Amino acid sequence: MSVVGFDVGFQNCYIAVARGGGIETVTNEFTDRCTPSVVSFGQKNRTIGNAAKNQLISNAKNTVFNFRRLHGRSFQDSAVQSERANLPYDLGPTEDDRVGAKVLYMDEEHQFSTEQVTAMLLTKMKEIAEANLKKKVQDCVISIPSFFTDAERRSVLDAAQIAGLNCLRLMNDTTAVALNYGIYKQDLPPQEEKSKIVVFVDMGHSAFQVSACAFSNGKVTMLATAFDPYLGGRDFDQRVVEHFCTDFKSRYRLDVKSRIRALLRLQQDCEKLKKLMSSNSTDIPLNIECFMDDKDVSGKMNRAQFEELCADLIERVSVPLVAVMEQAQLQTQDISAVEIVGGATRIPAVKAEITKFFGKEVSTTLNADEAVARGCALQCAILSPTFQVREFSITDVMPFPVTLAWTSEADEGNGCHEVFCKNHTFPFSKVITFYRKNPFALEAFYSDPTSLPYPQAKIGEFAVLNVSPQVDGEPSKVKVKVHVDIHGIIGVSSAAMVHKLRLEEQKATAIEDVPKDTNAQDGTDDLDAQDEIQDEKDGDFQASVDTEKQPPPQCMDEESRNNSQNVIVDMSTHHTPDAKKPKMKIVHISLPIEARLVQQLGKDRLSMYRELEGKMITQDTLEKERNHAKNAVEEYVYYFRHKLEGPYQMFLSAEDQDKFSELLTKTENWLYDEGDDQDKEVYLDKLAQIQELGMPVQERYQEAEWRPKLFEELETKIQMYMRITEDYKNKDENYIHIDAEGMEKVSRCVWDSQEWMTSASWAQDRLRPDQNPVVHSSQIREKLQELENVCELVLAKSKPRDDSPAEEPAQTVEMDNCKKAEDVTLEHETGLQNSKKCPSSMEVD
Repeated sequence: MSVVGFDVGFQNCYIAVARGGGIETVTNEFTDRCTPSVVSFGQKNRTIGNAAKNQLISNAKNTVFNFRRLHGRSFQDSAVQSERANLPYDLGPTEDDRVGAKVLYMDEEHQFSTEQVTAMLLTKMKEIAEANLKKKVQDCVISIPSFFTDAERRSVLDAAQIAGLNCLRLMNDTTAVALNYGIYKQDLPPQEEKSKIVVFVDMGHSAFQVSACAFSNGKVTMLATAFDPYLGGRDFDQRVVEHFCTDFKSRYRLDVKSRIRALLRLQQDCEKLKKLMSSNSTDIPLNIECFMDDKDVSGKMNRAQFEELCADLIERVSVPLVAVMEQAQLQTQDISAVEIVGGATRIPAVKAEITKFFGKEVSTTLNADEAVARGCALQCAILSPTFQVREFSITDVMPFPVTLAWTSEADEGNGCHEVFCKNHTFPFSKVITFYRKNPFALEAFYSDPTSLPYPQAKIGEFAVLNVSPQVDGEPSKVKVKVHVDIHGIIGVSSAAMVHKLRLEEQKATAIEDVPKDTNAQDGTDDLDAQDEIQDEKDGDFQASVDTEKQPPPQCMDEESRNNSQNVIVDMSTHHTPDAKKPKMKIVHISLPIEARLVQQLGKDRLSMYRELEGKMITQDTLEKERNHAKNAVEEYVYYFRHKLEGPYQMFLSAEDQDKFSELLTKTENWLYDEGDDQDKEVYLDKLAQIQELGMPVQERYQEAEWRPKLFEELETKIQMYMRITEDYKNKDENYIHIDAEGMEKVSRCVWDSQEWMTSASWAQDRLRPDQNPVVHSSQIREKLQELENVCELVLAKSKPRDDSPAEEPAQTVEMDNCKKAEDVTLEHETGLQNSKKCPSSMEVD
């Protein structure tokens, strides 16, 4: 099972994997750890990542980027319309009123939803991870901004499904950074002592996030989170772009915004200029050749001018910092450290503003770009059953308060209750008890719409079906479990109706009470007492309240409490009924729940998107193979043309050389004419024609290179074994132990090898270089191996052991010395101390 963390950023992506006992950030096919969040569409295929970014200017209308902010939104959303004005490609509404990117793909106009485009990017990241791990990737953890709402989170999960990924958890950016920071710390205080408070500040390309965390040994608790979704590095870039647009209009009379390619070039150069100003306070030049109308433009800016342009943006940095301190009820002296991550935190003015607010130097111990991806990979390893990770508990918090509303029966009026207040921990579950005779619906929505970076406060409706009254006509008790899962998504996970039945009237099958979430970090809070459970053996009644994890104090005001008339809190314990009364049996009946969520992607459409993604992956693979075949033809043309003018010339007859040269010329002309766009099979046929003439030439050249060396090696071996046979005849004591039959076998093999080599050399020397060889290097290797096998088998026969007696003391001393020498050798070679020592009483356990 693979362990992968994906940091899907607004501008760039990073991939971290668990490998070799640690977390590693992997590189793509360009040996770059950073993969741009860009998808480009062409006539034959898609390009994603670095290759797509290279087409941003040449194929601007069909290159999709900056799409993360479009998740879970309708086309009419004000944020979508604002983003649309700054994009070179066109956006349009899909059939279900979601956002779609209009592009030309395969010579046809297509409209891809945000989920589809994100799935394409995830597919690319999946391929990169698989190429590095050399195995399939399915399970992963994906990062998202902490301010993403329910609809946006579900949209990212849908994108992961389309890409064929099983997302184990959507992890908030700052939570991933906190995990990456805390899991390696060895100096954290014990859990019973005061926690270490650390603030994480993350400013990326499009958003600014801050979180306050409490660390103790093996545990991190998110105390509060604050953000500015519309403050990031690109906002600083835009100020520089606006400055030079005005400057070029006045000096060169060029309207940069009228040409999308010119604007994109200026944006890229301004981003580079901003990065240079972060490390240099002097004037930095900006020069762009052939910018517009064949005009070259130039300009300059220094850090002081840049900070003056962005003064109001820099002032906004302190707003989330104040908010997170107020929410967590902290003072600056309570903060142990301030860690900054994200590319935009490298701007000196931003770093200075953070330092000024906290009154201490910021810390940069984490990799500003890769910290989120590494944290996601660590979370994936914790959730994976195949990896053993240091035990570390993570408690996250909700960014927005959530309220549940319902319609009461009869004339009791409507009710609502804030089930999860701001910064409530999650994953978490709460059980609410209703008394109903008929099916009813619950509506979940965010309590404070003004704090949302999303236009719609409503989360969805949950209809509880099949509710019926008791046998005596009284309302039934219905227990509904509302939960926030590990992804931070709100839902109604289960509902059960409690029926009291007479035992003599009907036998019913009791089902278990509403189950708890299996996640070890999940808490459960009951707004009512848990259901009374009757033990069938002794007839006793029991009442219990789950206190596994108590939530923060409820955030419901007095008016809300008065309106929640049918949310009954009954903490009383039932006594054993009178013996004269009929015995009752309590049955828990599971109820179906029908969810209607805001911007929910239907199952049919999700399946259609998955099928379409699979087809596009197949098309990309076919196009890649076609390009490889085309490139192979081109490479062979240039390779053999170069070789024919050099070392291959003498290995080809004049007639064949003219024929081969003509073929190469015709193939080259064909490649740049009608052969520019052909099927893979056509290129393979052309390649076969070139190889038919070229491979024999290449083989003759290689044989001419290898053959003399192998003949020389064979000659050396023959001479060596000849000398051994002569020494044997002269009664050399080194070979006297070998029997005559074995030595005769060696002599015969040497003689046969000598005759074969002489005959083969003579036959080969009679041929011209342009003729096919009569003896190949493989034959010489076989003959060499045969000679060694026969001769070494005979010569390897051991000498008989000398049994002559020796003096005992001298032998003992010699053995001791050998042991000591062996010890020294082992310690020197392995670098290990005491790796193999003589036993002594001091070393015995």
